[in-house]
Amino acid sequence: MRELASFYIDGEMRPSAGDAWRDMIAPSTGAVFARIAIATAEDVNIAVAAARRAFDDGSWSDLAVERRVEVLLRAADILEGQIDEIAEIQAMEVGTPILAGRIIARQAIDRIRDNCTIALTTPAVEHREGAWDYLLRREPVGVVAAVAPWNGGYYLTCAKSSAALVAGCTVIDKPAVEAPFSAMYFAQALARAGIPKGVFNLIPADREVGEILVSHPCVDMVSFTGSTLAGRKIAATCGSQLKRTVLELGGKSAAIVLEDADLQTLATAVASGTFFQSGQVCVSLTRVLAPRSRYDAVVDALVAEAGRWQVGDPLDPMVMVGPLASERQRDRVEGYIRLGIEEGADLVVGGKRPAHMERGFYCEATVFRDVSNDMRIAREEIFGPVVCVIAYDTEEEAIRIANDSDFGLHGAVFTADEDRALAIAARIRTGTFTINGFTMNMDAPLGGVKASGIGTMNAAEGLNEYRVLKTVNLRPTDKQFNTNLRHHVEVV
Repeated sequence: MRELASFYIDGEMRPSAGDAWRDMIAPSTGAVFARIAIATAEDVNIAVAAARRAFDDGSWSDLAVERRVEVLLRAADILEGQIDEIAEIQAMEVGTPILAGRIIARQAIDRIRDNCTIALTTPAVEHREGAWDYLLRREPVGVVAAVAPWNGGYYLTCAKSSAALVAGCTVIDKPAVEAPFSAMYFAQALARAGIPKGVFNLIPADREVGEILVSHPCVDMVSFTGSTLAGRKIAATCGSQLKRTVLELGGKSAAIVLEDADLQTLATAVASGTFFQSGQVCVSLTRVLAPRSRYDAVVDALVAEAGRWQVGDPLDPMVMVGPLASERQRDRVEGYIRLGIEEGADLVVGGKRPAHMERGFYCEATVFRDVSNDMRIAREEIFGPVVCVIAYDTEEEAIRIANDSDFGLHGAVFTADEDRALAIAARIRTGTFTINGFTMNMDAPLGGVKASGIGTMNAAEGLNEYRVLKTVNLRPTDKQFNTNLRHHVEVV
């Protein structure tokens, strides 16, 4: 049985300050496959103190960006040789199909390297002119708490922390307690790459210990990905302390289908986001808005596509739909399916545990029709392989329905008319929008509006979240203004 008894703190694997343990349940079988020591407030305090010291002494933040990049690139090279191992452990931890796990592991390495390129090509100091000559400096924000969820946790650990580190920050990374082993690969790679003591620390922890980290007075910034409910609490904490924050939260994204849409393209795109990782993806297109003239055809296309997505053991390379991450998560999804039926929606396909999977936390790919946008299954984030098809009569109504949501993370339109698609994209209130497809475009800035978050991840905009601006005024350029000002002072 695997064990994780220690955390990466201040340059070494340090045993937990407590003596309690947590069993790790494999979602594919429902059986214990590992155990992990439970982190304590003392562990957090030690890690924050190490990160604070490492930032304040300048051993990392004062280092030339080229030297920071060298460490991160060495770590990326180490992780390159561990892709298969990381994919396998993600399958064990949260049920990610091993094919998807390899993709995620590759994307994480790409994100590390991209952050390094951005840091090298984005000037830390910029000269500007106005009434004064001045320098605009981009300086590291300080000590960062990077909090990742159980879904996509390995990728987000790598993405958040590499951006903060290459910007010159020090980091306490808190992966979800459900996914500690995959995140530890990143910590071990940094250690082998020669990162100085205290610069990066990793403590898998539960929500209570996470709250201690987020509220710690020596933490300068929190970068959080997770539920909107948790995000609201973190925003309140950070707001009371005037602490910088980036929040990437939930979604209930709408795909608007126009009359001329290619329905196979639509079905493939919706399934890619909603079935591939059992719907445990915040940017999934879970609301499909179909014109009444093609409503039945849209439903038929989605039902046919759902039948192509094999549910099974995530360690099987042919499987595209693994289990939900936990028994609790499966119960939540099943509860929403029952609720949809009670609300009057028509369950067309799925909605059950697959008969051939006797163990584990599985749910079939599910499609509801006859859904109205006021139903809870259309308004609340289910986080499972569930698609709701909603009818509309006019384009204006489709836009209204798409925007009638507490969330604003992603959205899409399917049409052969690109000009029409661009016009609709401009009217949908989301941080990201896709035309004729589904993508988690990691090269582009990702952020949400409304209850989907604050701030930006990825690209130069995401890296700059970990920098603060400082203006250094050099010399006046408007000599006449300053002459007049001096004369006014002398007269007074």
